[in-house]
Order: sequence, then C-alpha cells, then structure tokens
Amino acid sequence: MYAILDIETTGGQFNEEGITEIAIYKFDGHEITDQFISLVNPEIPIQPFVIQLTGINNAMLRSAPKFYEIAKRIIEITSDCVIVAHNASFDYRILRTEFRRLGYDFQSHTICTVDLAKKLIPEQASYSLGKLVRALGIPVTDRHRASGDALATVKLFKMLLEKDVEKTIVKDFIKLEIEKGISPKLQDIINKLPSKTGVFYIHNQAGTIIHIGKSRNIKKRVNQIFTGITKTAKKIQKDVFEVTYEETGTELISFLKEAEAIKINRPIHNRIPQKHNLPWSIYAEKDHNGYLNLKLQKTDGRKKEITSYNNEINGKNALFRITDDYQLCQKLTGLYLTKSACFKHKIKECDGACIGVISTEEYNLRVKKFIDKNNFDTVNMIIIDRGRTISERSALLIENGQLKGYAFYDLNYQINNPEILKNILIPMSNYRDTKHIIQSYLKKNKGHKIIKF
Repeated sequence: MYAILDIETTGGQFNEEGITEIAIYKFDGHEITDQFISLVNPEIPIQPFVIQLTGINNAMLRSAPKFYEIAKRIIEITSDCVIVAHNASFDYRILRTEFRRLGYDFQSHTICTVDLAKKLIPEQASYSLGKLVRALGIPVTDRHRASGDALATVKLFKMLLEKDVEKTIVKDFIKLEIEKGISPKLQDIINKLPSKTGVFYIHNQAGTIIHIGKSRNIKKRVNQIFTGITKTAKKIQKDVFEVTYEETGTELISFLKEAEAIKINRPIHNRIPQKHNLPWSIYAEKDHNGYLNLKLQKTDGRKKEITSYNNEINGKNALFRITDDYQLCQKLTGLYLTKSACFKHKIKECDGACIGVISTEEYNLRVKKFIDKNNFDTVNMIIIDRGRTISERSALLIENGQLKGYAFYDLNYQINNPEILKNILIPMSNYRDTKHIIQSYLKKNKGHKIIKF
C-alpha cells in the first residue's frame, strides 16, 4: 500500500517552515482506498510569494486545525504504507520536522516520482510536476494546492508502475512486506484479486516473479492455479508469497504484456510461450509471364508473407473481396482462367489479365496496391479499444509494422494522431510473435476502431 501525499508550506528558513495544507491518498497500486485532505494552521505567517503561488493566505488558516490535532490521522493513514511524493525528500523532511516538534520520531520508506520519472521516462524537457503531467496528458486541477498536486501524483505514479516492465517498484514493496514476517494465505491473496481482464505476476518471498499469466478473469485463473494438481501448480502453491496484477481492459494488451514480461523476467514456472503464427498466409510470386500472383498457402516461416489468417476460408474470403474482375480469378486459384471459368465465377467485367490482354506493368501495379494496403510491415495505425473502466479507452500505436506501445486515456480526450498518443505512450518491445499476436486478435475480434495514418 502507498500513501501518496503533497504538502504546501509557509516558506521561510530551512527546517523553520510550517505546513499550511496536506493531502494524502492511500493507493493500492490500482485505486484510491482512503484519503485525508486538510488546511493546517502553521502558527507562523506565510511568505508573500507563497500566498501568490498557492492562493492560501493567513486569514484562511486562522480556524484551521493545528498540526497536533491532525497528527493521529496522518499516522493512521500512512501506517504500513510507503510514502510517495513528487520530490519526496522535501515532503518527507517537512513531515518529520513537524512530528519531531511533537516529540515523535516519524519514519517511513519513501519513493520519489521525480527520480522514477527520470529513470522510466527519460529525455523529458522538465520533471516539475506541472510540466511533466502536462506532457504526459495527465489532467490536473488546483495546481499548487495539496489535493490537486497529490491527485496528479497518484495518476503519475500509476503510469510509472505500468512503465516499470521489470517490476522493480513492486518487487521492492514486497520485500518490505516480508520484513513484517507475515505470510499471507492463498485465499487471502485470491480475495484481493479482481475478476477483470489483465496480467498477473506471482512472486515468491524474495519478491522474485516466478510465474506470469493473463486472463479475462484474473481471480478465476489464479484460483485455478492455487487449486491445481499439476506439478507446476503445486510448485507455485508452495513458493507463492504475493500476487500482483495489471488490468488491461482488452485481451490484446494482456497478450502483448504477458509475452513481453515473460521474456524480460524469465519466471521459473513459465513455459516458453507458444508461437502465434497464423496457419494460412498470402504470398506474392511472379509467374513465367511476369504477372504477380497472390497465392493463399499454408504459412511458411522461411518466406515473407503479405498477411496471414487463422483459417483457409478467411484467407479465400479476403482474396475474393479484392475486386470482382481479373484479380478474383487469380486470387481464388493462383492461376489464369479461361473465359468459361470466368462465367462460372460470375465475373461480369474482365480487364483481360487471364487471356494476356492487360500489360504486366498495369496489372502488377494494381496488385501492389493490395500488397501495400495489407502488408503489416508497412502499416501505420492506432488501434482504439476498451479501457479498464467504462470512462476509459485504450490505444495501441503501430508505425511501419512495429508496435511502439499502448496507453489509456479518458473519454473526454480524443486520440486521433500519433503525436498526441506518443506523449502518454507506455513503450513496448517488438518480439518475434508481436506482429502475429496483433494480426490474430484483429481478425478474431470486433469492436475495436482503427485509425490509419
């Protein structure tokens, strides 16, 4: 559990500042579970430049509680939590100073989102909270007020957790949990998991990931593993200490994240992922007359396919839809047809490729248009799909057939071009199976929207 906070102060000499406002959001890595927001009477004047920056003045704080009156609530909400803040050294120092004045030694582990962002989102123009969240497309309200800045930090931290593909943040947190000497029961672990689509990570007592999986129902799948009787399931049951997860909204993102996470973390209880090659593909070959033939054949990993399909019928249907003339003859059979065969296939118009009337140059130009349109290696598109909540959508960016990454965005925003998307993108690596995972999903599933550019 994380306590994400922001503190506004009076300004002044080092270690003589007083707190004017504090906001704390208790965050479990997925959602806010508790919160505390309050103005604070610092019992000393606020510096004029701070009043101008925050809008908090001395008159507003006269009736506000003093720090000793809210200290108990702060201890309660931060208990057993890691303190997270943007420039954590400042907020943690201010908090410890106030408690020290009360004779209490406040201590906690901390995470600084400035340091995390520099590591996980390099080459940003600025790492100040305002400029960083604006560049990442994170909405922020009440800037320079504790509640607004703390809430923006929550959203930033959630994005950083997603960008941390090596799960360093989560592993370190689990190690802190181990220090408490509490080993959770399997049923307790299951009860914390959602019945939603996503990727799950099973950790041992050292925090190491020992198994990674995906499912449309995370809770159900983990429960199956915990009650399984196979050798692998029993080993996992013996070694498990914690299960963390990421909701993905769509199966496509869960497929891609699982494949990437397994390759990066190499869990000991994961099998090598199966190849996602689709069994039927279209290939282009020139015949002895110089005409480009598009042929549907069983997938051959030694040859470069134009596009692939999960079965022969879908491949033939795709070829059938190319045109209703000369190409149809060739795509259905891979051969030129006689005039009688044209009537059989109900072709009303024919440019004469079958009988050699149309030139190879003109014919091949038309075939190349089909190749360019369907060749995944040259495609540029954004795939819009469901998000993790009803008010959210997901987007995958593909440039020149290469997966660049994914992002989640609020429905109030419109993602229409790659430049907007790149600001909030969570990068992903391209592995051998990435293209086939995407192609297979797009052919098997409906409901997504594709923006080509």
